[in-house]
Amino acid sequence: MSRIGKKPISVPDKVDVKVEGLSLTVKGPKGELRRTLPTGVTISYKENSILISPINEKRKSRERHGLSRTLVANMLEGVTNGYIRKLEIIGVGSRAQVKGRNLVVSAGYSHPVEVVPPEGITFKVENNTNVMVSGIDKELVGNEAAKIRAIRPPEPYKGKGIRFEGEHIIRKAGKSGKKA
Repeated sequence: MSRIGKKPISVPDKVDVKVEGLSLTVKGPKGELRRTLPTGVTISYKENSILISPINEKRKSRERHGLSRTLVANMLEGVTNGYIRKLEIIGVGSRAQVKGRNLVVSAGYSHPVEVVPPEGITFKVENNTNVMVSGIDKELVGNEAAKIRAIRPPEPYKGKGIRFEGEHIIRKAGKSGKKA
């Protein structure tokens, strides 16, 4: 049995939870999320706590036990506090700005790259080089941040490009000059 999956999930007071089979709807102050959990687990909601348990001891059920518990915990965290992913743009002339809801990134190409956010995601830019991706769905926030990073991933020689805040880039030594 999964160590993570065994732990009950406490539901905050401001959050409403509705369970219908494997479908789960969570409504909180930040918004509403719906998800259908994978087969092989059961959900029980009693006295402001959610408990996920496997239906049997087969491998598939055990694999999905911890995953399902984490997905539900992330949903509850998202509707109460939300998620933020921060990116840094490093390099001369590289910058970002918000136009309407869209993010426009100038990252050394001949044209600026425009990123259109999906529903529920917002962009915020500080100092033209720090981008914040925020929303209530952890998976969606992470995917959008990864798409922005993929515009110009950091290169290993000088570290220029777009990176996650706190990401460590392993540097390579450049060319060495001719020895006389």
